[in-house]
Amino acid sequence: MTPLGGDLGSLLVDFLALLPAFVLHEFSHALVATALGDPTPRRSGRLTLNPLAHLDLVGLLMLYVFRFGWARPVPINPYHFRNRRSGMLLVALAGPLANLVMALVGLVVRYRLGYAGALGLAGTFWSSFTWINLSLAAFNLIPVPPLDGSRILSSLLPGSQAYAFSRLEQYGWVLLLLLLVTGAIGAVLRPLVVLLAGGLQPLALFLARLLPA
Repeated sequence: MTPLGGDLGSLLVDFLALLPAFVLHEFSHALVATALGDPTPRRSGRLTLNPLAHLDLVGLLMLYVFRFGWARPVPINPYHFRNRRSGMLLVALAGPLANLVMALVGLVVRYRLGYAGALGLAGTFWSSFTWINLSLAAFNLIPVPPLDGSRILSSLLPGSQAYAFSRLEQYGWVLLLLLLVTGAIGAVLRPLVVLLAGGLQPLALFLARLLPA
């Protein structure tokens, strides 16, 4: 799930940047689950880079209504994993990590190209691409069901606490809607995005200097 904003032109650029962010996020979940022995993503047609397999029509509509949207969750059966807790942890981490890698690529390109205002559409695209991936990673790391952050936290909690936490899942969408409607989501996302961007920037600068001029 990720936020978008702006006029029609900005939304179009955001949408083009959003496609790989959504698709690779979900594909990474499917890839890791498959590598750990779960055939469910492959059987459900989700082990693919085809955007049509991952995009959700309602989630896309919400992008234009609330400036937030989502892709279709990848079905996972943790009973196929040798270790269910560690398997779910790795699968949950895969999506946000994919977005962080894409954000790193975006930052490297941005540092090489310069500022968006001087580079027109190309600069705008890479700025949007970086911001969307950072936002998507940050949003999914929030420990509210059904986001990846809740799966990560549940995998790290002791058994009894993990079970108690899992019972909150039925209220997850209510909590998310409250965060959206009240605007509290911004107060949660902003520091997370700043933290993630700050962690990636030194590496991005280092990689950008290694690239030929």
